[in-house]
Amino acid sequence: MTASAITFRDVGVSFASETIYDDLTFDVREGEFLCILGPSGCGKSTSLRIMGDLLGATSGEVAVDGRPPGEAWRDLAYIFQSPRLVPWRDAIGNVVLGMELRFERMAKSEMRARARELLALVGLAADMEKFPTMLSGGERQRVAIARALSVEPKIILMDEPFSALDLNTRRRLRAEIISIWQATGKTIVFVTHDIDEALVLADRIVLLSNKPTRILETIEIRETRPRNIDTAATLKAHRAHLHELFRTLEPEAVEGNLTTEEAHA
Repeated sequence: MTASAITFRDVGVSFASETIYDDLTFDVREGEFLCILGPSGCGKSTSLRIMGDLLGATSGEVAVDGRPPGEAWRDLAYIFQSPRLVPWRDAIGNVVLGMELRFERMAKSEMRARARELLALVGLAADMEKFPTMLSGGERQRVAIARALSVEPKIILMDEPFSALDLNTRRRLRAEIISIWQATGKTIVFVTHDIDEALVLADRIVLLSNKPTRILETIEIRETRPRNIDTAATLKAHRAHLHELFRTLEPEAVEGNLTTEEAHA
């Protein structure tokens, strides 16, 4: 049986009089690509903040690699919707920055060598000396991925990292993050509100409800990769089922952002 990289047990989160989570329970398996899917405002990103010890749970238990989140932060790396690159450093300098903040005793030459390897891994071998303003949105996000990998995390937390990009770039980066995940064996927790994105990426999908948030359903995706939803009967069935569930959660959004990819396909 695969060990759990992250465990939530009966987790509750409240702010003032508002209940965000109501006894949330799930596991993330070691080496798994897990997508947390849910409607806007349900607290998807809150789960990542709890994993990273940026927010404490009001009740219940959370374990990251078998330890409280505050003891396991070195095993984690974040990739956000915005790449959050510093503008005065080139691509390689931005990757090195992650190591400077995490590894005080590593030699600068070793940091740069690792940064070069990782930038090559994400397809930026020819762009290492370009500054963020010289890179496209997708290229900047690739730098952020390389920076996250540079600190040697066991677990990567991704908070809607492709949502601000155009459709073709999103599709390309999804394929690339799957290749990187398969090559590195990292555990990835990926937050999204995009049904198709979750179906293309995930080993499992955890579907969250509206607040007070609980788990509505956990869906195992066994289709081989790369995946084409339009030609795979099981994925099409999952898509239809998830859209139907979303109609009860975000009825006004089903014809909008949830079907954007289908409209442009």
